[in-house]
Amino acid sequence: MNEHAPATSPETVRPPLQTADRLLSVLQSFDREHPEWGVSDVAKEFGLDKSVAQRLLAALAYRGFLVSDPRSRRYRLGPAVWHLAHGWERDGGLARLVGPPLQALAADTGVSTLFAVPDGIHMRCVASAEGAEGPLRVDGLAGELYPAHAGATSRAYFGMLAPRDRAALLYTRPMARFSERTIVEPAALEERFAEVRRDGHAYSEGEYDPDTAALAVPVAVGRRAVGTLSLVASTDALRFRRAELVGPLLRGAVELGRLLTPRRPGPAAGGR
Repeated sequence: MNEHAPATSPETVRPPLQTADRLLSVLQSFDREHPEWGVSDVAKEFGLDKSVAQRLLAALAYRGFLVSDPRSRRYRLGPAVWHLAHGWERDGGLARLVGPPLQALAADTGVSTLFAVPDGIHMRCVASAEGAEGPLRVDGLAGELYPAHAGATSRAYFGMLAPRDRAALLYTRPMARFSERTIVEPAALEERFAEVRRDGHAYSEGEYDPDTAALAVPVAVGRRAVGTLSLVASTDALRFRRAELVGPLLRGAVELGRLLTPRRPGPAAGGR
């Protein structure tokens, strides 16, 4: 052994990095299509010995990133994932990530822009950027809640849900009227939700805020909607520009979807 070899030589660095890469790759494999994995599944997917797969899953479970069902011996995501995601989003990590695209879209269109994510039966504004007309709210839009049944910002997301899921959220409780244009009849709402799936965007005037119009599109990661991107302005400012703004808005949503999509490398080093 060369006693003068640097401490960070490939021989000393590669094993821990390889293990870390394997751990993270296994953790990223838990998604909507694969909510749970067993030891044999992970071993086959990543080309690992079962003993190695067992140690990786056990290490993630020990730190709370996974939980194991003692009967099926299969693993699902654990509370540590929620704590990380909650902290990242609530402490401004998500807002900082989406901020530059929002600012670029607002500068390009001259219209205030916002990104919202689902929060129960509302959409919650995570970040916004002011258009040329200036702010719509004195205290800003970040943190504002938009009811699921009122306005394009919510409709662009809830319109992408399966009808059964949407009905369980919306139609089991009273829906408030915020203006004379607020729709509260389930049949009429379903017609508007169908427009989102047909047209790829939603438009509203005065449904939530009587003096404001909104044009919104879903933001998707893979095939699943995770939020909405909206342009909001006074009704007079947005109504006649609706058609020309759909294209820039859709392109902005695609960019946000790419930003929010986790990088998925191939199987971990040493795998198939």
